[in-house]
Amino acid sequence: MADSRGARPERVPDVHVVGVDGCAGGWVAVHLREGVFSGARFHARLCALVDGAEGGVIAIDVPLGLPPDGRLWRECDLRARSALGPRRGSVFPVPSRRVLECTSREQADRVQRELAGKGVAAQAFALFPKIREAEEQRRRGVRLHGVHPEVSFAAMAGGPLAWSKRTWNGQAQRLRLLGAQGISLPDDLGQAGPVPVDDVLDAAAAAWSAKRIADGVAGSLPDPADRDEGGGPVAIRF
Repeated sequence: MADSRGARPERVPDVHVVGVDGCAGGWVAVHLREGVFSGARFHARLCALVDGAEGGVIAIDVPLGLPPDGRLWRECDLRARSALGPRRGSVFPVPSRRVLECTSREQADRVQRELAGKGVAAQAFALFPKIREAEEQRRRGVRLHGVHPEVSFAAMAGGPLAWSKRTWNGQAQRLRLLGAQGISLPDDLGQAGPVPVDDVLDAAAAAWSAKRIADGVAGSLPDPADRDEGGGPVAIRF
């Protein structure tokens, strides 16, 4: 509709953001438009998720940017652990490229012990395929933003959460925090419904951070971000 001078009012852009978390068998994505839940989807492969993101800002809970050989921790992870208090255990060491390229946990454990003096835990090794997928997308030129849901929830709450995301109290608190930010998750998530609750909550927190990134108000650990071997940013955004 034209105004009294005949000019059309400026169109408000439709901000589309996507929060992503790894889950059993693939990835779960929570989509927001203008900060409001607009859908959740499960994808077996990250490439399919990226293609379905329709150019939205993507924040993902997977390490982006690898440390050099001999280092177990990135600066962003050390800062996240320091900020998270009782939830610091949710931040894991990230493998260097030589370790990530190992094809078995035994090989990865041996190589990391040679390089850094400490082995690779089973839980950390289970993340290697997800890290490789994210690295592949970055090499394709896809812009992904690294986040950590516990850092995002701590930012919403004004401090680290006392309860684990796998407890009743912890999940209820995280749902309340998301709701207070205008992100209300429906009872039925459609084809993403079978995804475990904690993975959906993490993807929603990542979507909250993606919206802040799109709006230019997101924080960063560290600030400014470090850079990886290819010049890409290495940081946890929130």
